[in-house]
Amino acid sequence: MNILDKIVADKRKEVDLKKSLITISQLETSILMERTSISLAEALRQSNSGIIAEHKRRSPSKSVINQGLSVQDVAKGYADAGACGMSVLTDGKYFGGSLDDLILARAATNIPLLRKEFIIDEYQVVEAKAYGADVILLIAAILSREEIKTLSELAKKLGLDVLLEVHNEAELEKSLMPSLDMLGVNNRNLKTFEVSLETSKTLSANIPDDFVKVSESGISSVEAIRELKEFDFQGFLIGENFMKTDNPGISASGFIKKLEA
Repeated sequence: MNILDKIVADKRKEVDLKKSLITISQLETSILMERTSISLAEALRQSNSGIIAEHKRRSPSKSVINQGLSVQDVAKGYADAGACGMSVLTDGKYFGGSLDDLILARAATNIPLLRKEFIIDEYQVVEAKAYGADVILLIAAILSREEIKTLSELAKKLGLDVLLEVHNEAELEKSLMPSLDMLGVNNRNLKTFEVSLETSKTLSANIPDDFVKVSESGISSVEAIRELKEFDFQGFLIGENFMKTDNPGISASGFIKKLEA
């Protein structure tokens, strides 16, 4: 059983438990259900930098990255730096995140927020909206085509953007559908955790222009982004590079200035 299988098995138990504690109809009473979401896809189309900056405390591959910062400070720092959006990890067991992080980031900033999570159930899509997300992440490696369709169509009904993440050509082929806004290529193999930007470059030609192309993982230099822009990528998800510093906002600011220079 690889790490991805373990995470999904644990996530199924977690979602079942949550459903028994808080019903979907209770989630739907959240004041944030009425909020008009901000489109990350549109923000990326209009941006020179395309940076989606991440809040991540730890990961299965890197253990502790940064446990000591308040999510509000990180969110404000990213917004001030000019990031197009912020990715907030809400998985607790493997990444040290929580839904509280999402709601605190929402209270601190008005940039688009991506709920970075292993979404396997419609419950989590409603939950994302109820806690202030603008965008959900769907991972092709853990979902069937039918599940991607059901989850993405529900997200669109709720006014959320959808970022669909793929790792290879087979995942991309099964996933293309009109209810997606962005196609993300994860340069990290979730089974081995090895990283290669060649994954993004290879798959870019197979992604239709209707979708905003996003490259994820292993991006740590301005040069890498310039290279990926040649392959029509408009979004770049950066996590550890900013989070491993004492001040992710300042780190993101310097990076974005250099990129736009």
